[in-house]
Amino acid sequence: MPPDVSTLTAIDVHTHVHRSVRAGQDQAAGNEDMGAYFGIGSMPHYTVPELAEYYRQRNMACVAFTVDSVSQTGAEPVPDNFEVAELAAEHADVIIPFASVDPARGAAGVRLARRLAADHGIRGFKFHPSTQGFYPNDRAVYPLYEVIASHGLVALFHTGQTGAGAGTPGGGGIRLKYANPLHIDDVAADFPDLDIVLAHPSFPWQDEALSVATHKPRVHIDLSGWSPKYFPPQLVQYANTLLRHKVMFGSDFPALTPDRWIRDFENLDIRPEVRPLIMKENAARLLGLGAAAPSPGEDRGGGHAGG
Repeated sequence: MPPDVSTLTAIDVHTHVHRSVRAGQDQAAGNEDMGAYFGIGSMPHYTVPELAEYYRQRNMACVAFTVDSVSQTGAEPVPDNFEVAELAAEHADVIIPFASVDPARGAAGVRLARRLAADHGIRGFKFHPSTQGFYPNDRAVYPLYEVIASHGLVALFHTGQTGAGAGTPGGGGIRLKYANPLHIDDVAADFPDLDIVLAHPSFPWQDEALSVATHKPRVHIDLSGWSPKYFPPQLVQYANTLLRHKVMFGSDFPALTPDRWIRDFENLDIRPEVRPLIMKENAARLLGLGAAAPSPGEDRGGGHAGG
């Protein structure tokens, strides 16, 4: 049974699964560096059932995924997409499964995405341009987007700086240039029926992200990966006004816990009527979970964010 939105306190649209039940192993390299970047020491690793219990205790639902960067790491994702999807089905009251397919897989990746979308209950796909080493507007990736759009699913893109490789020599070879949200404007223009999420405050390209989300009706922003107390003022302004129906709570758990995020969000200057939109109603509408909220097109406002 899918999440009962009426009973939830929140929907976290950005969480990671780092440990496999079936393979008996954790996701490979990078998580310890990420833990150091976020100042949490050793990064905790969760399986899908463990993630479900964590969020069930908090009366929340969450979007969960692994990340497939096989072209850059040489390692298959752990857990794989099928494990995430199948275990999510066993915990469908709180887990909303997304998949991840490295665009470098080419035609095989398109076939994999089609299979996941058609037969495994996937609700969206996570892309990480920096760790996967591709520009989102590369036409070679478009067949993958065509699958996602044809099934009415969501494409979620990491944007901005990343903790992956941060502080290591050469940043672990990871190039930040791929994660400029302006590249995703081309995708939104070429796939006008595709729902897109720009993940994270997009440092150093926050204004680009706000511009794309304001201009393209089906582009949304998740607020994961940063404590709200560090949000730039223009992001808070737009979340309160023009983008109030398009901005969503996300934690980036386990790098940042929902408890910490929500505690800091309570001190942010967000209007009372906007808080429930950000915490769950916008996500519920985007994910087709039945919450009533005006569509983004009903609230166009002016050409710039108001007071």
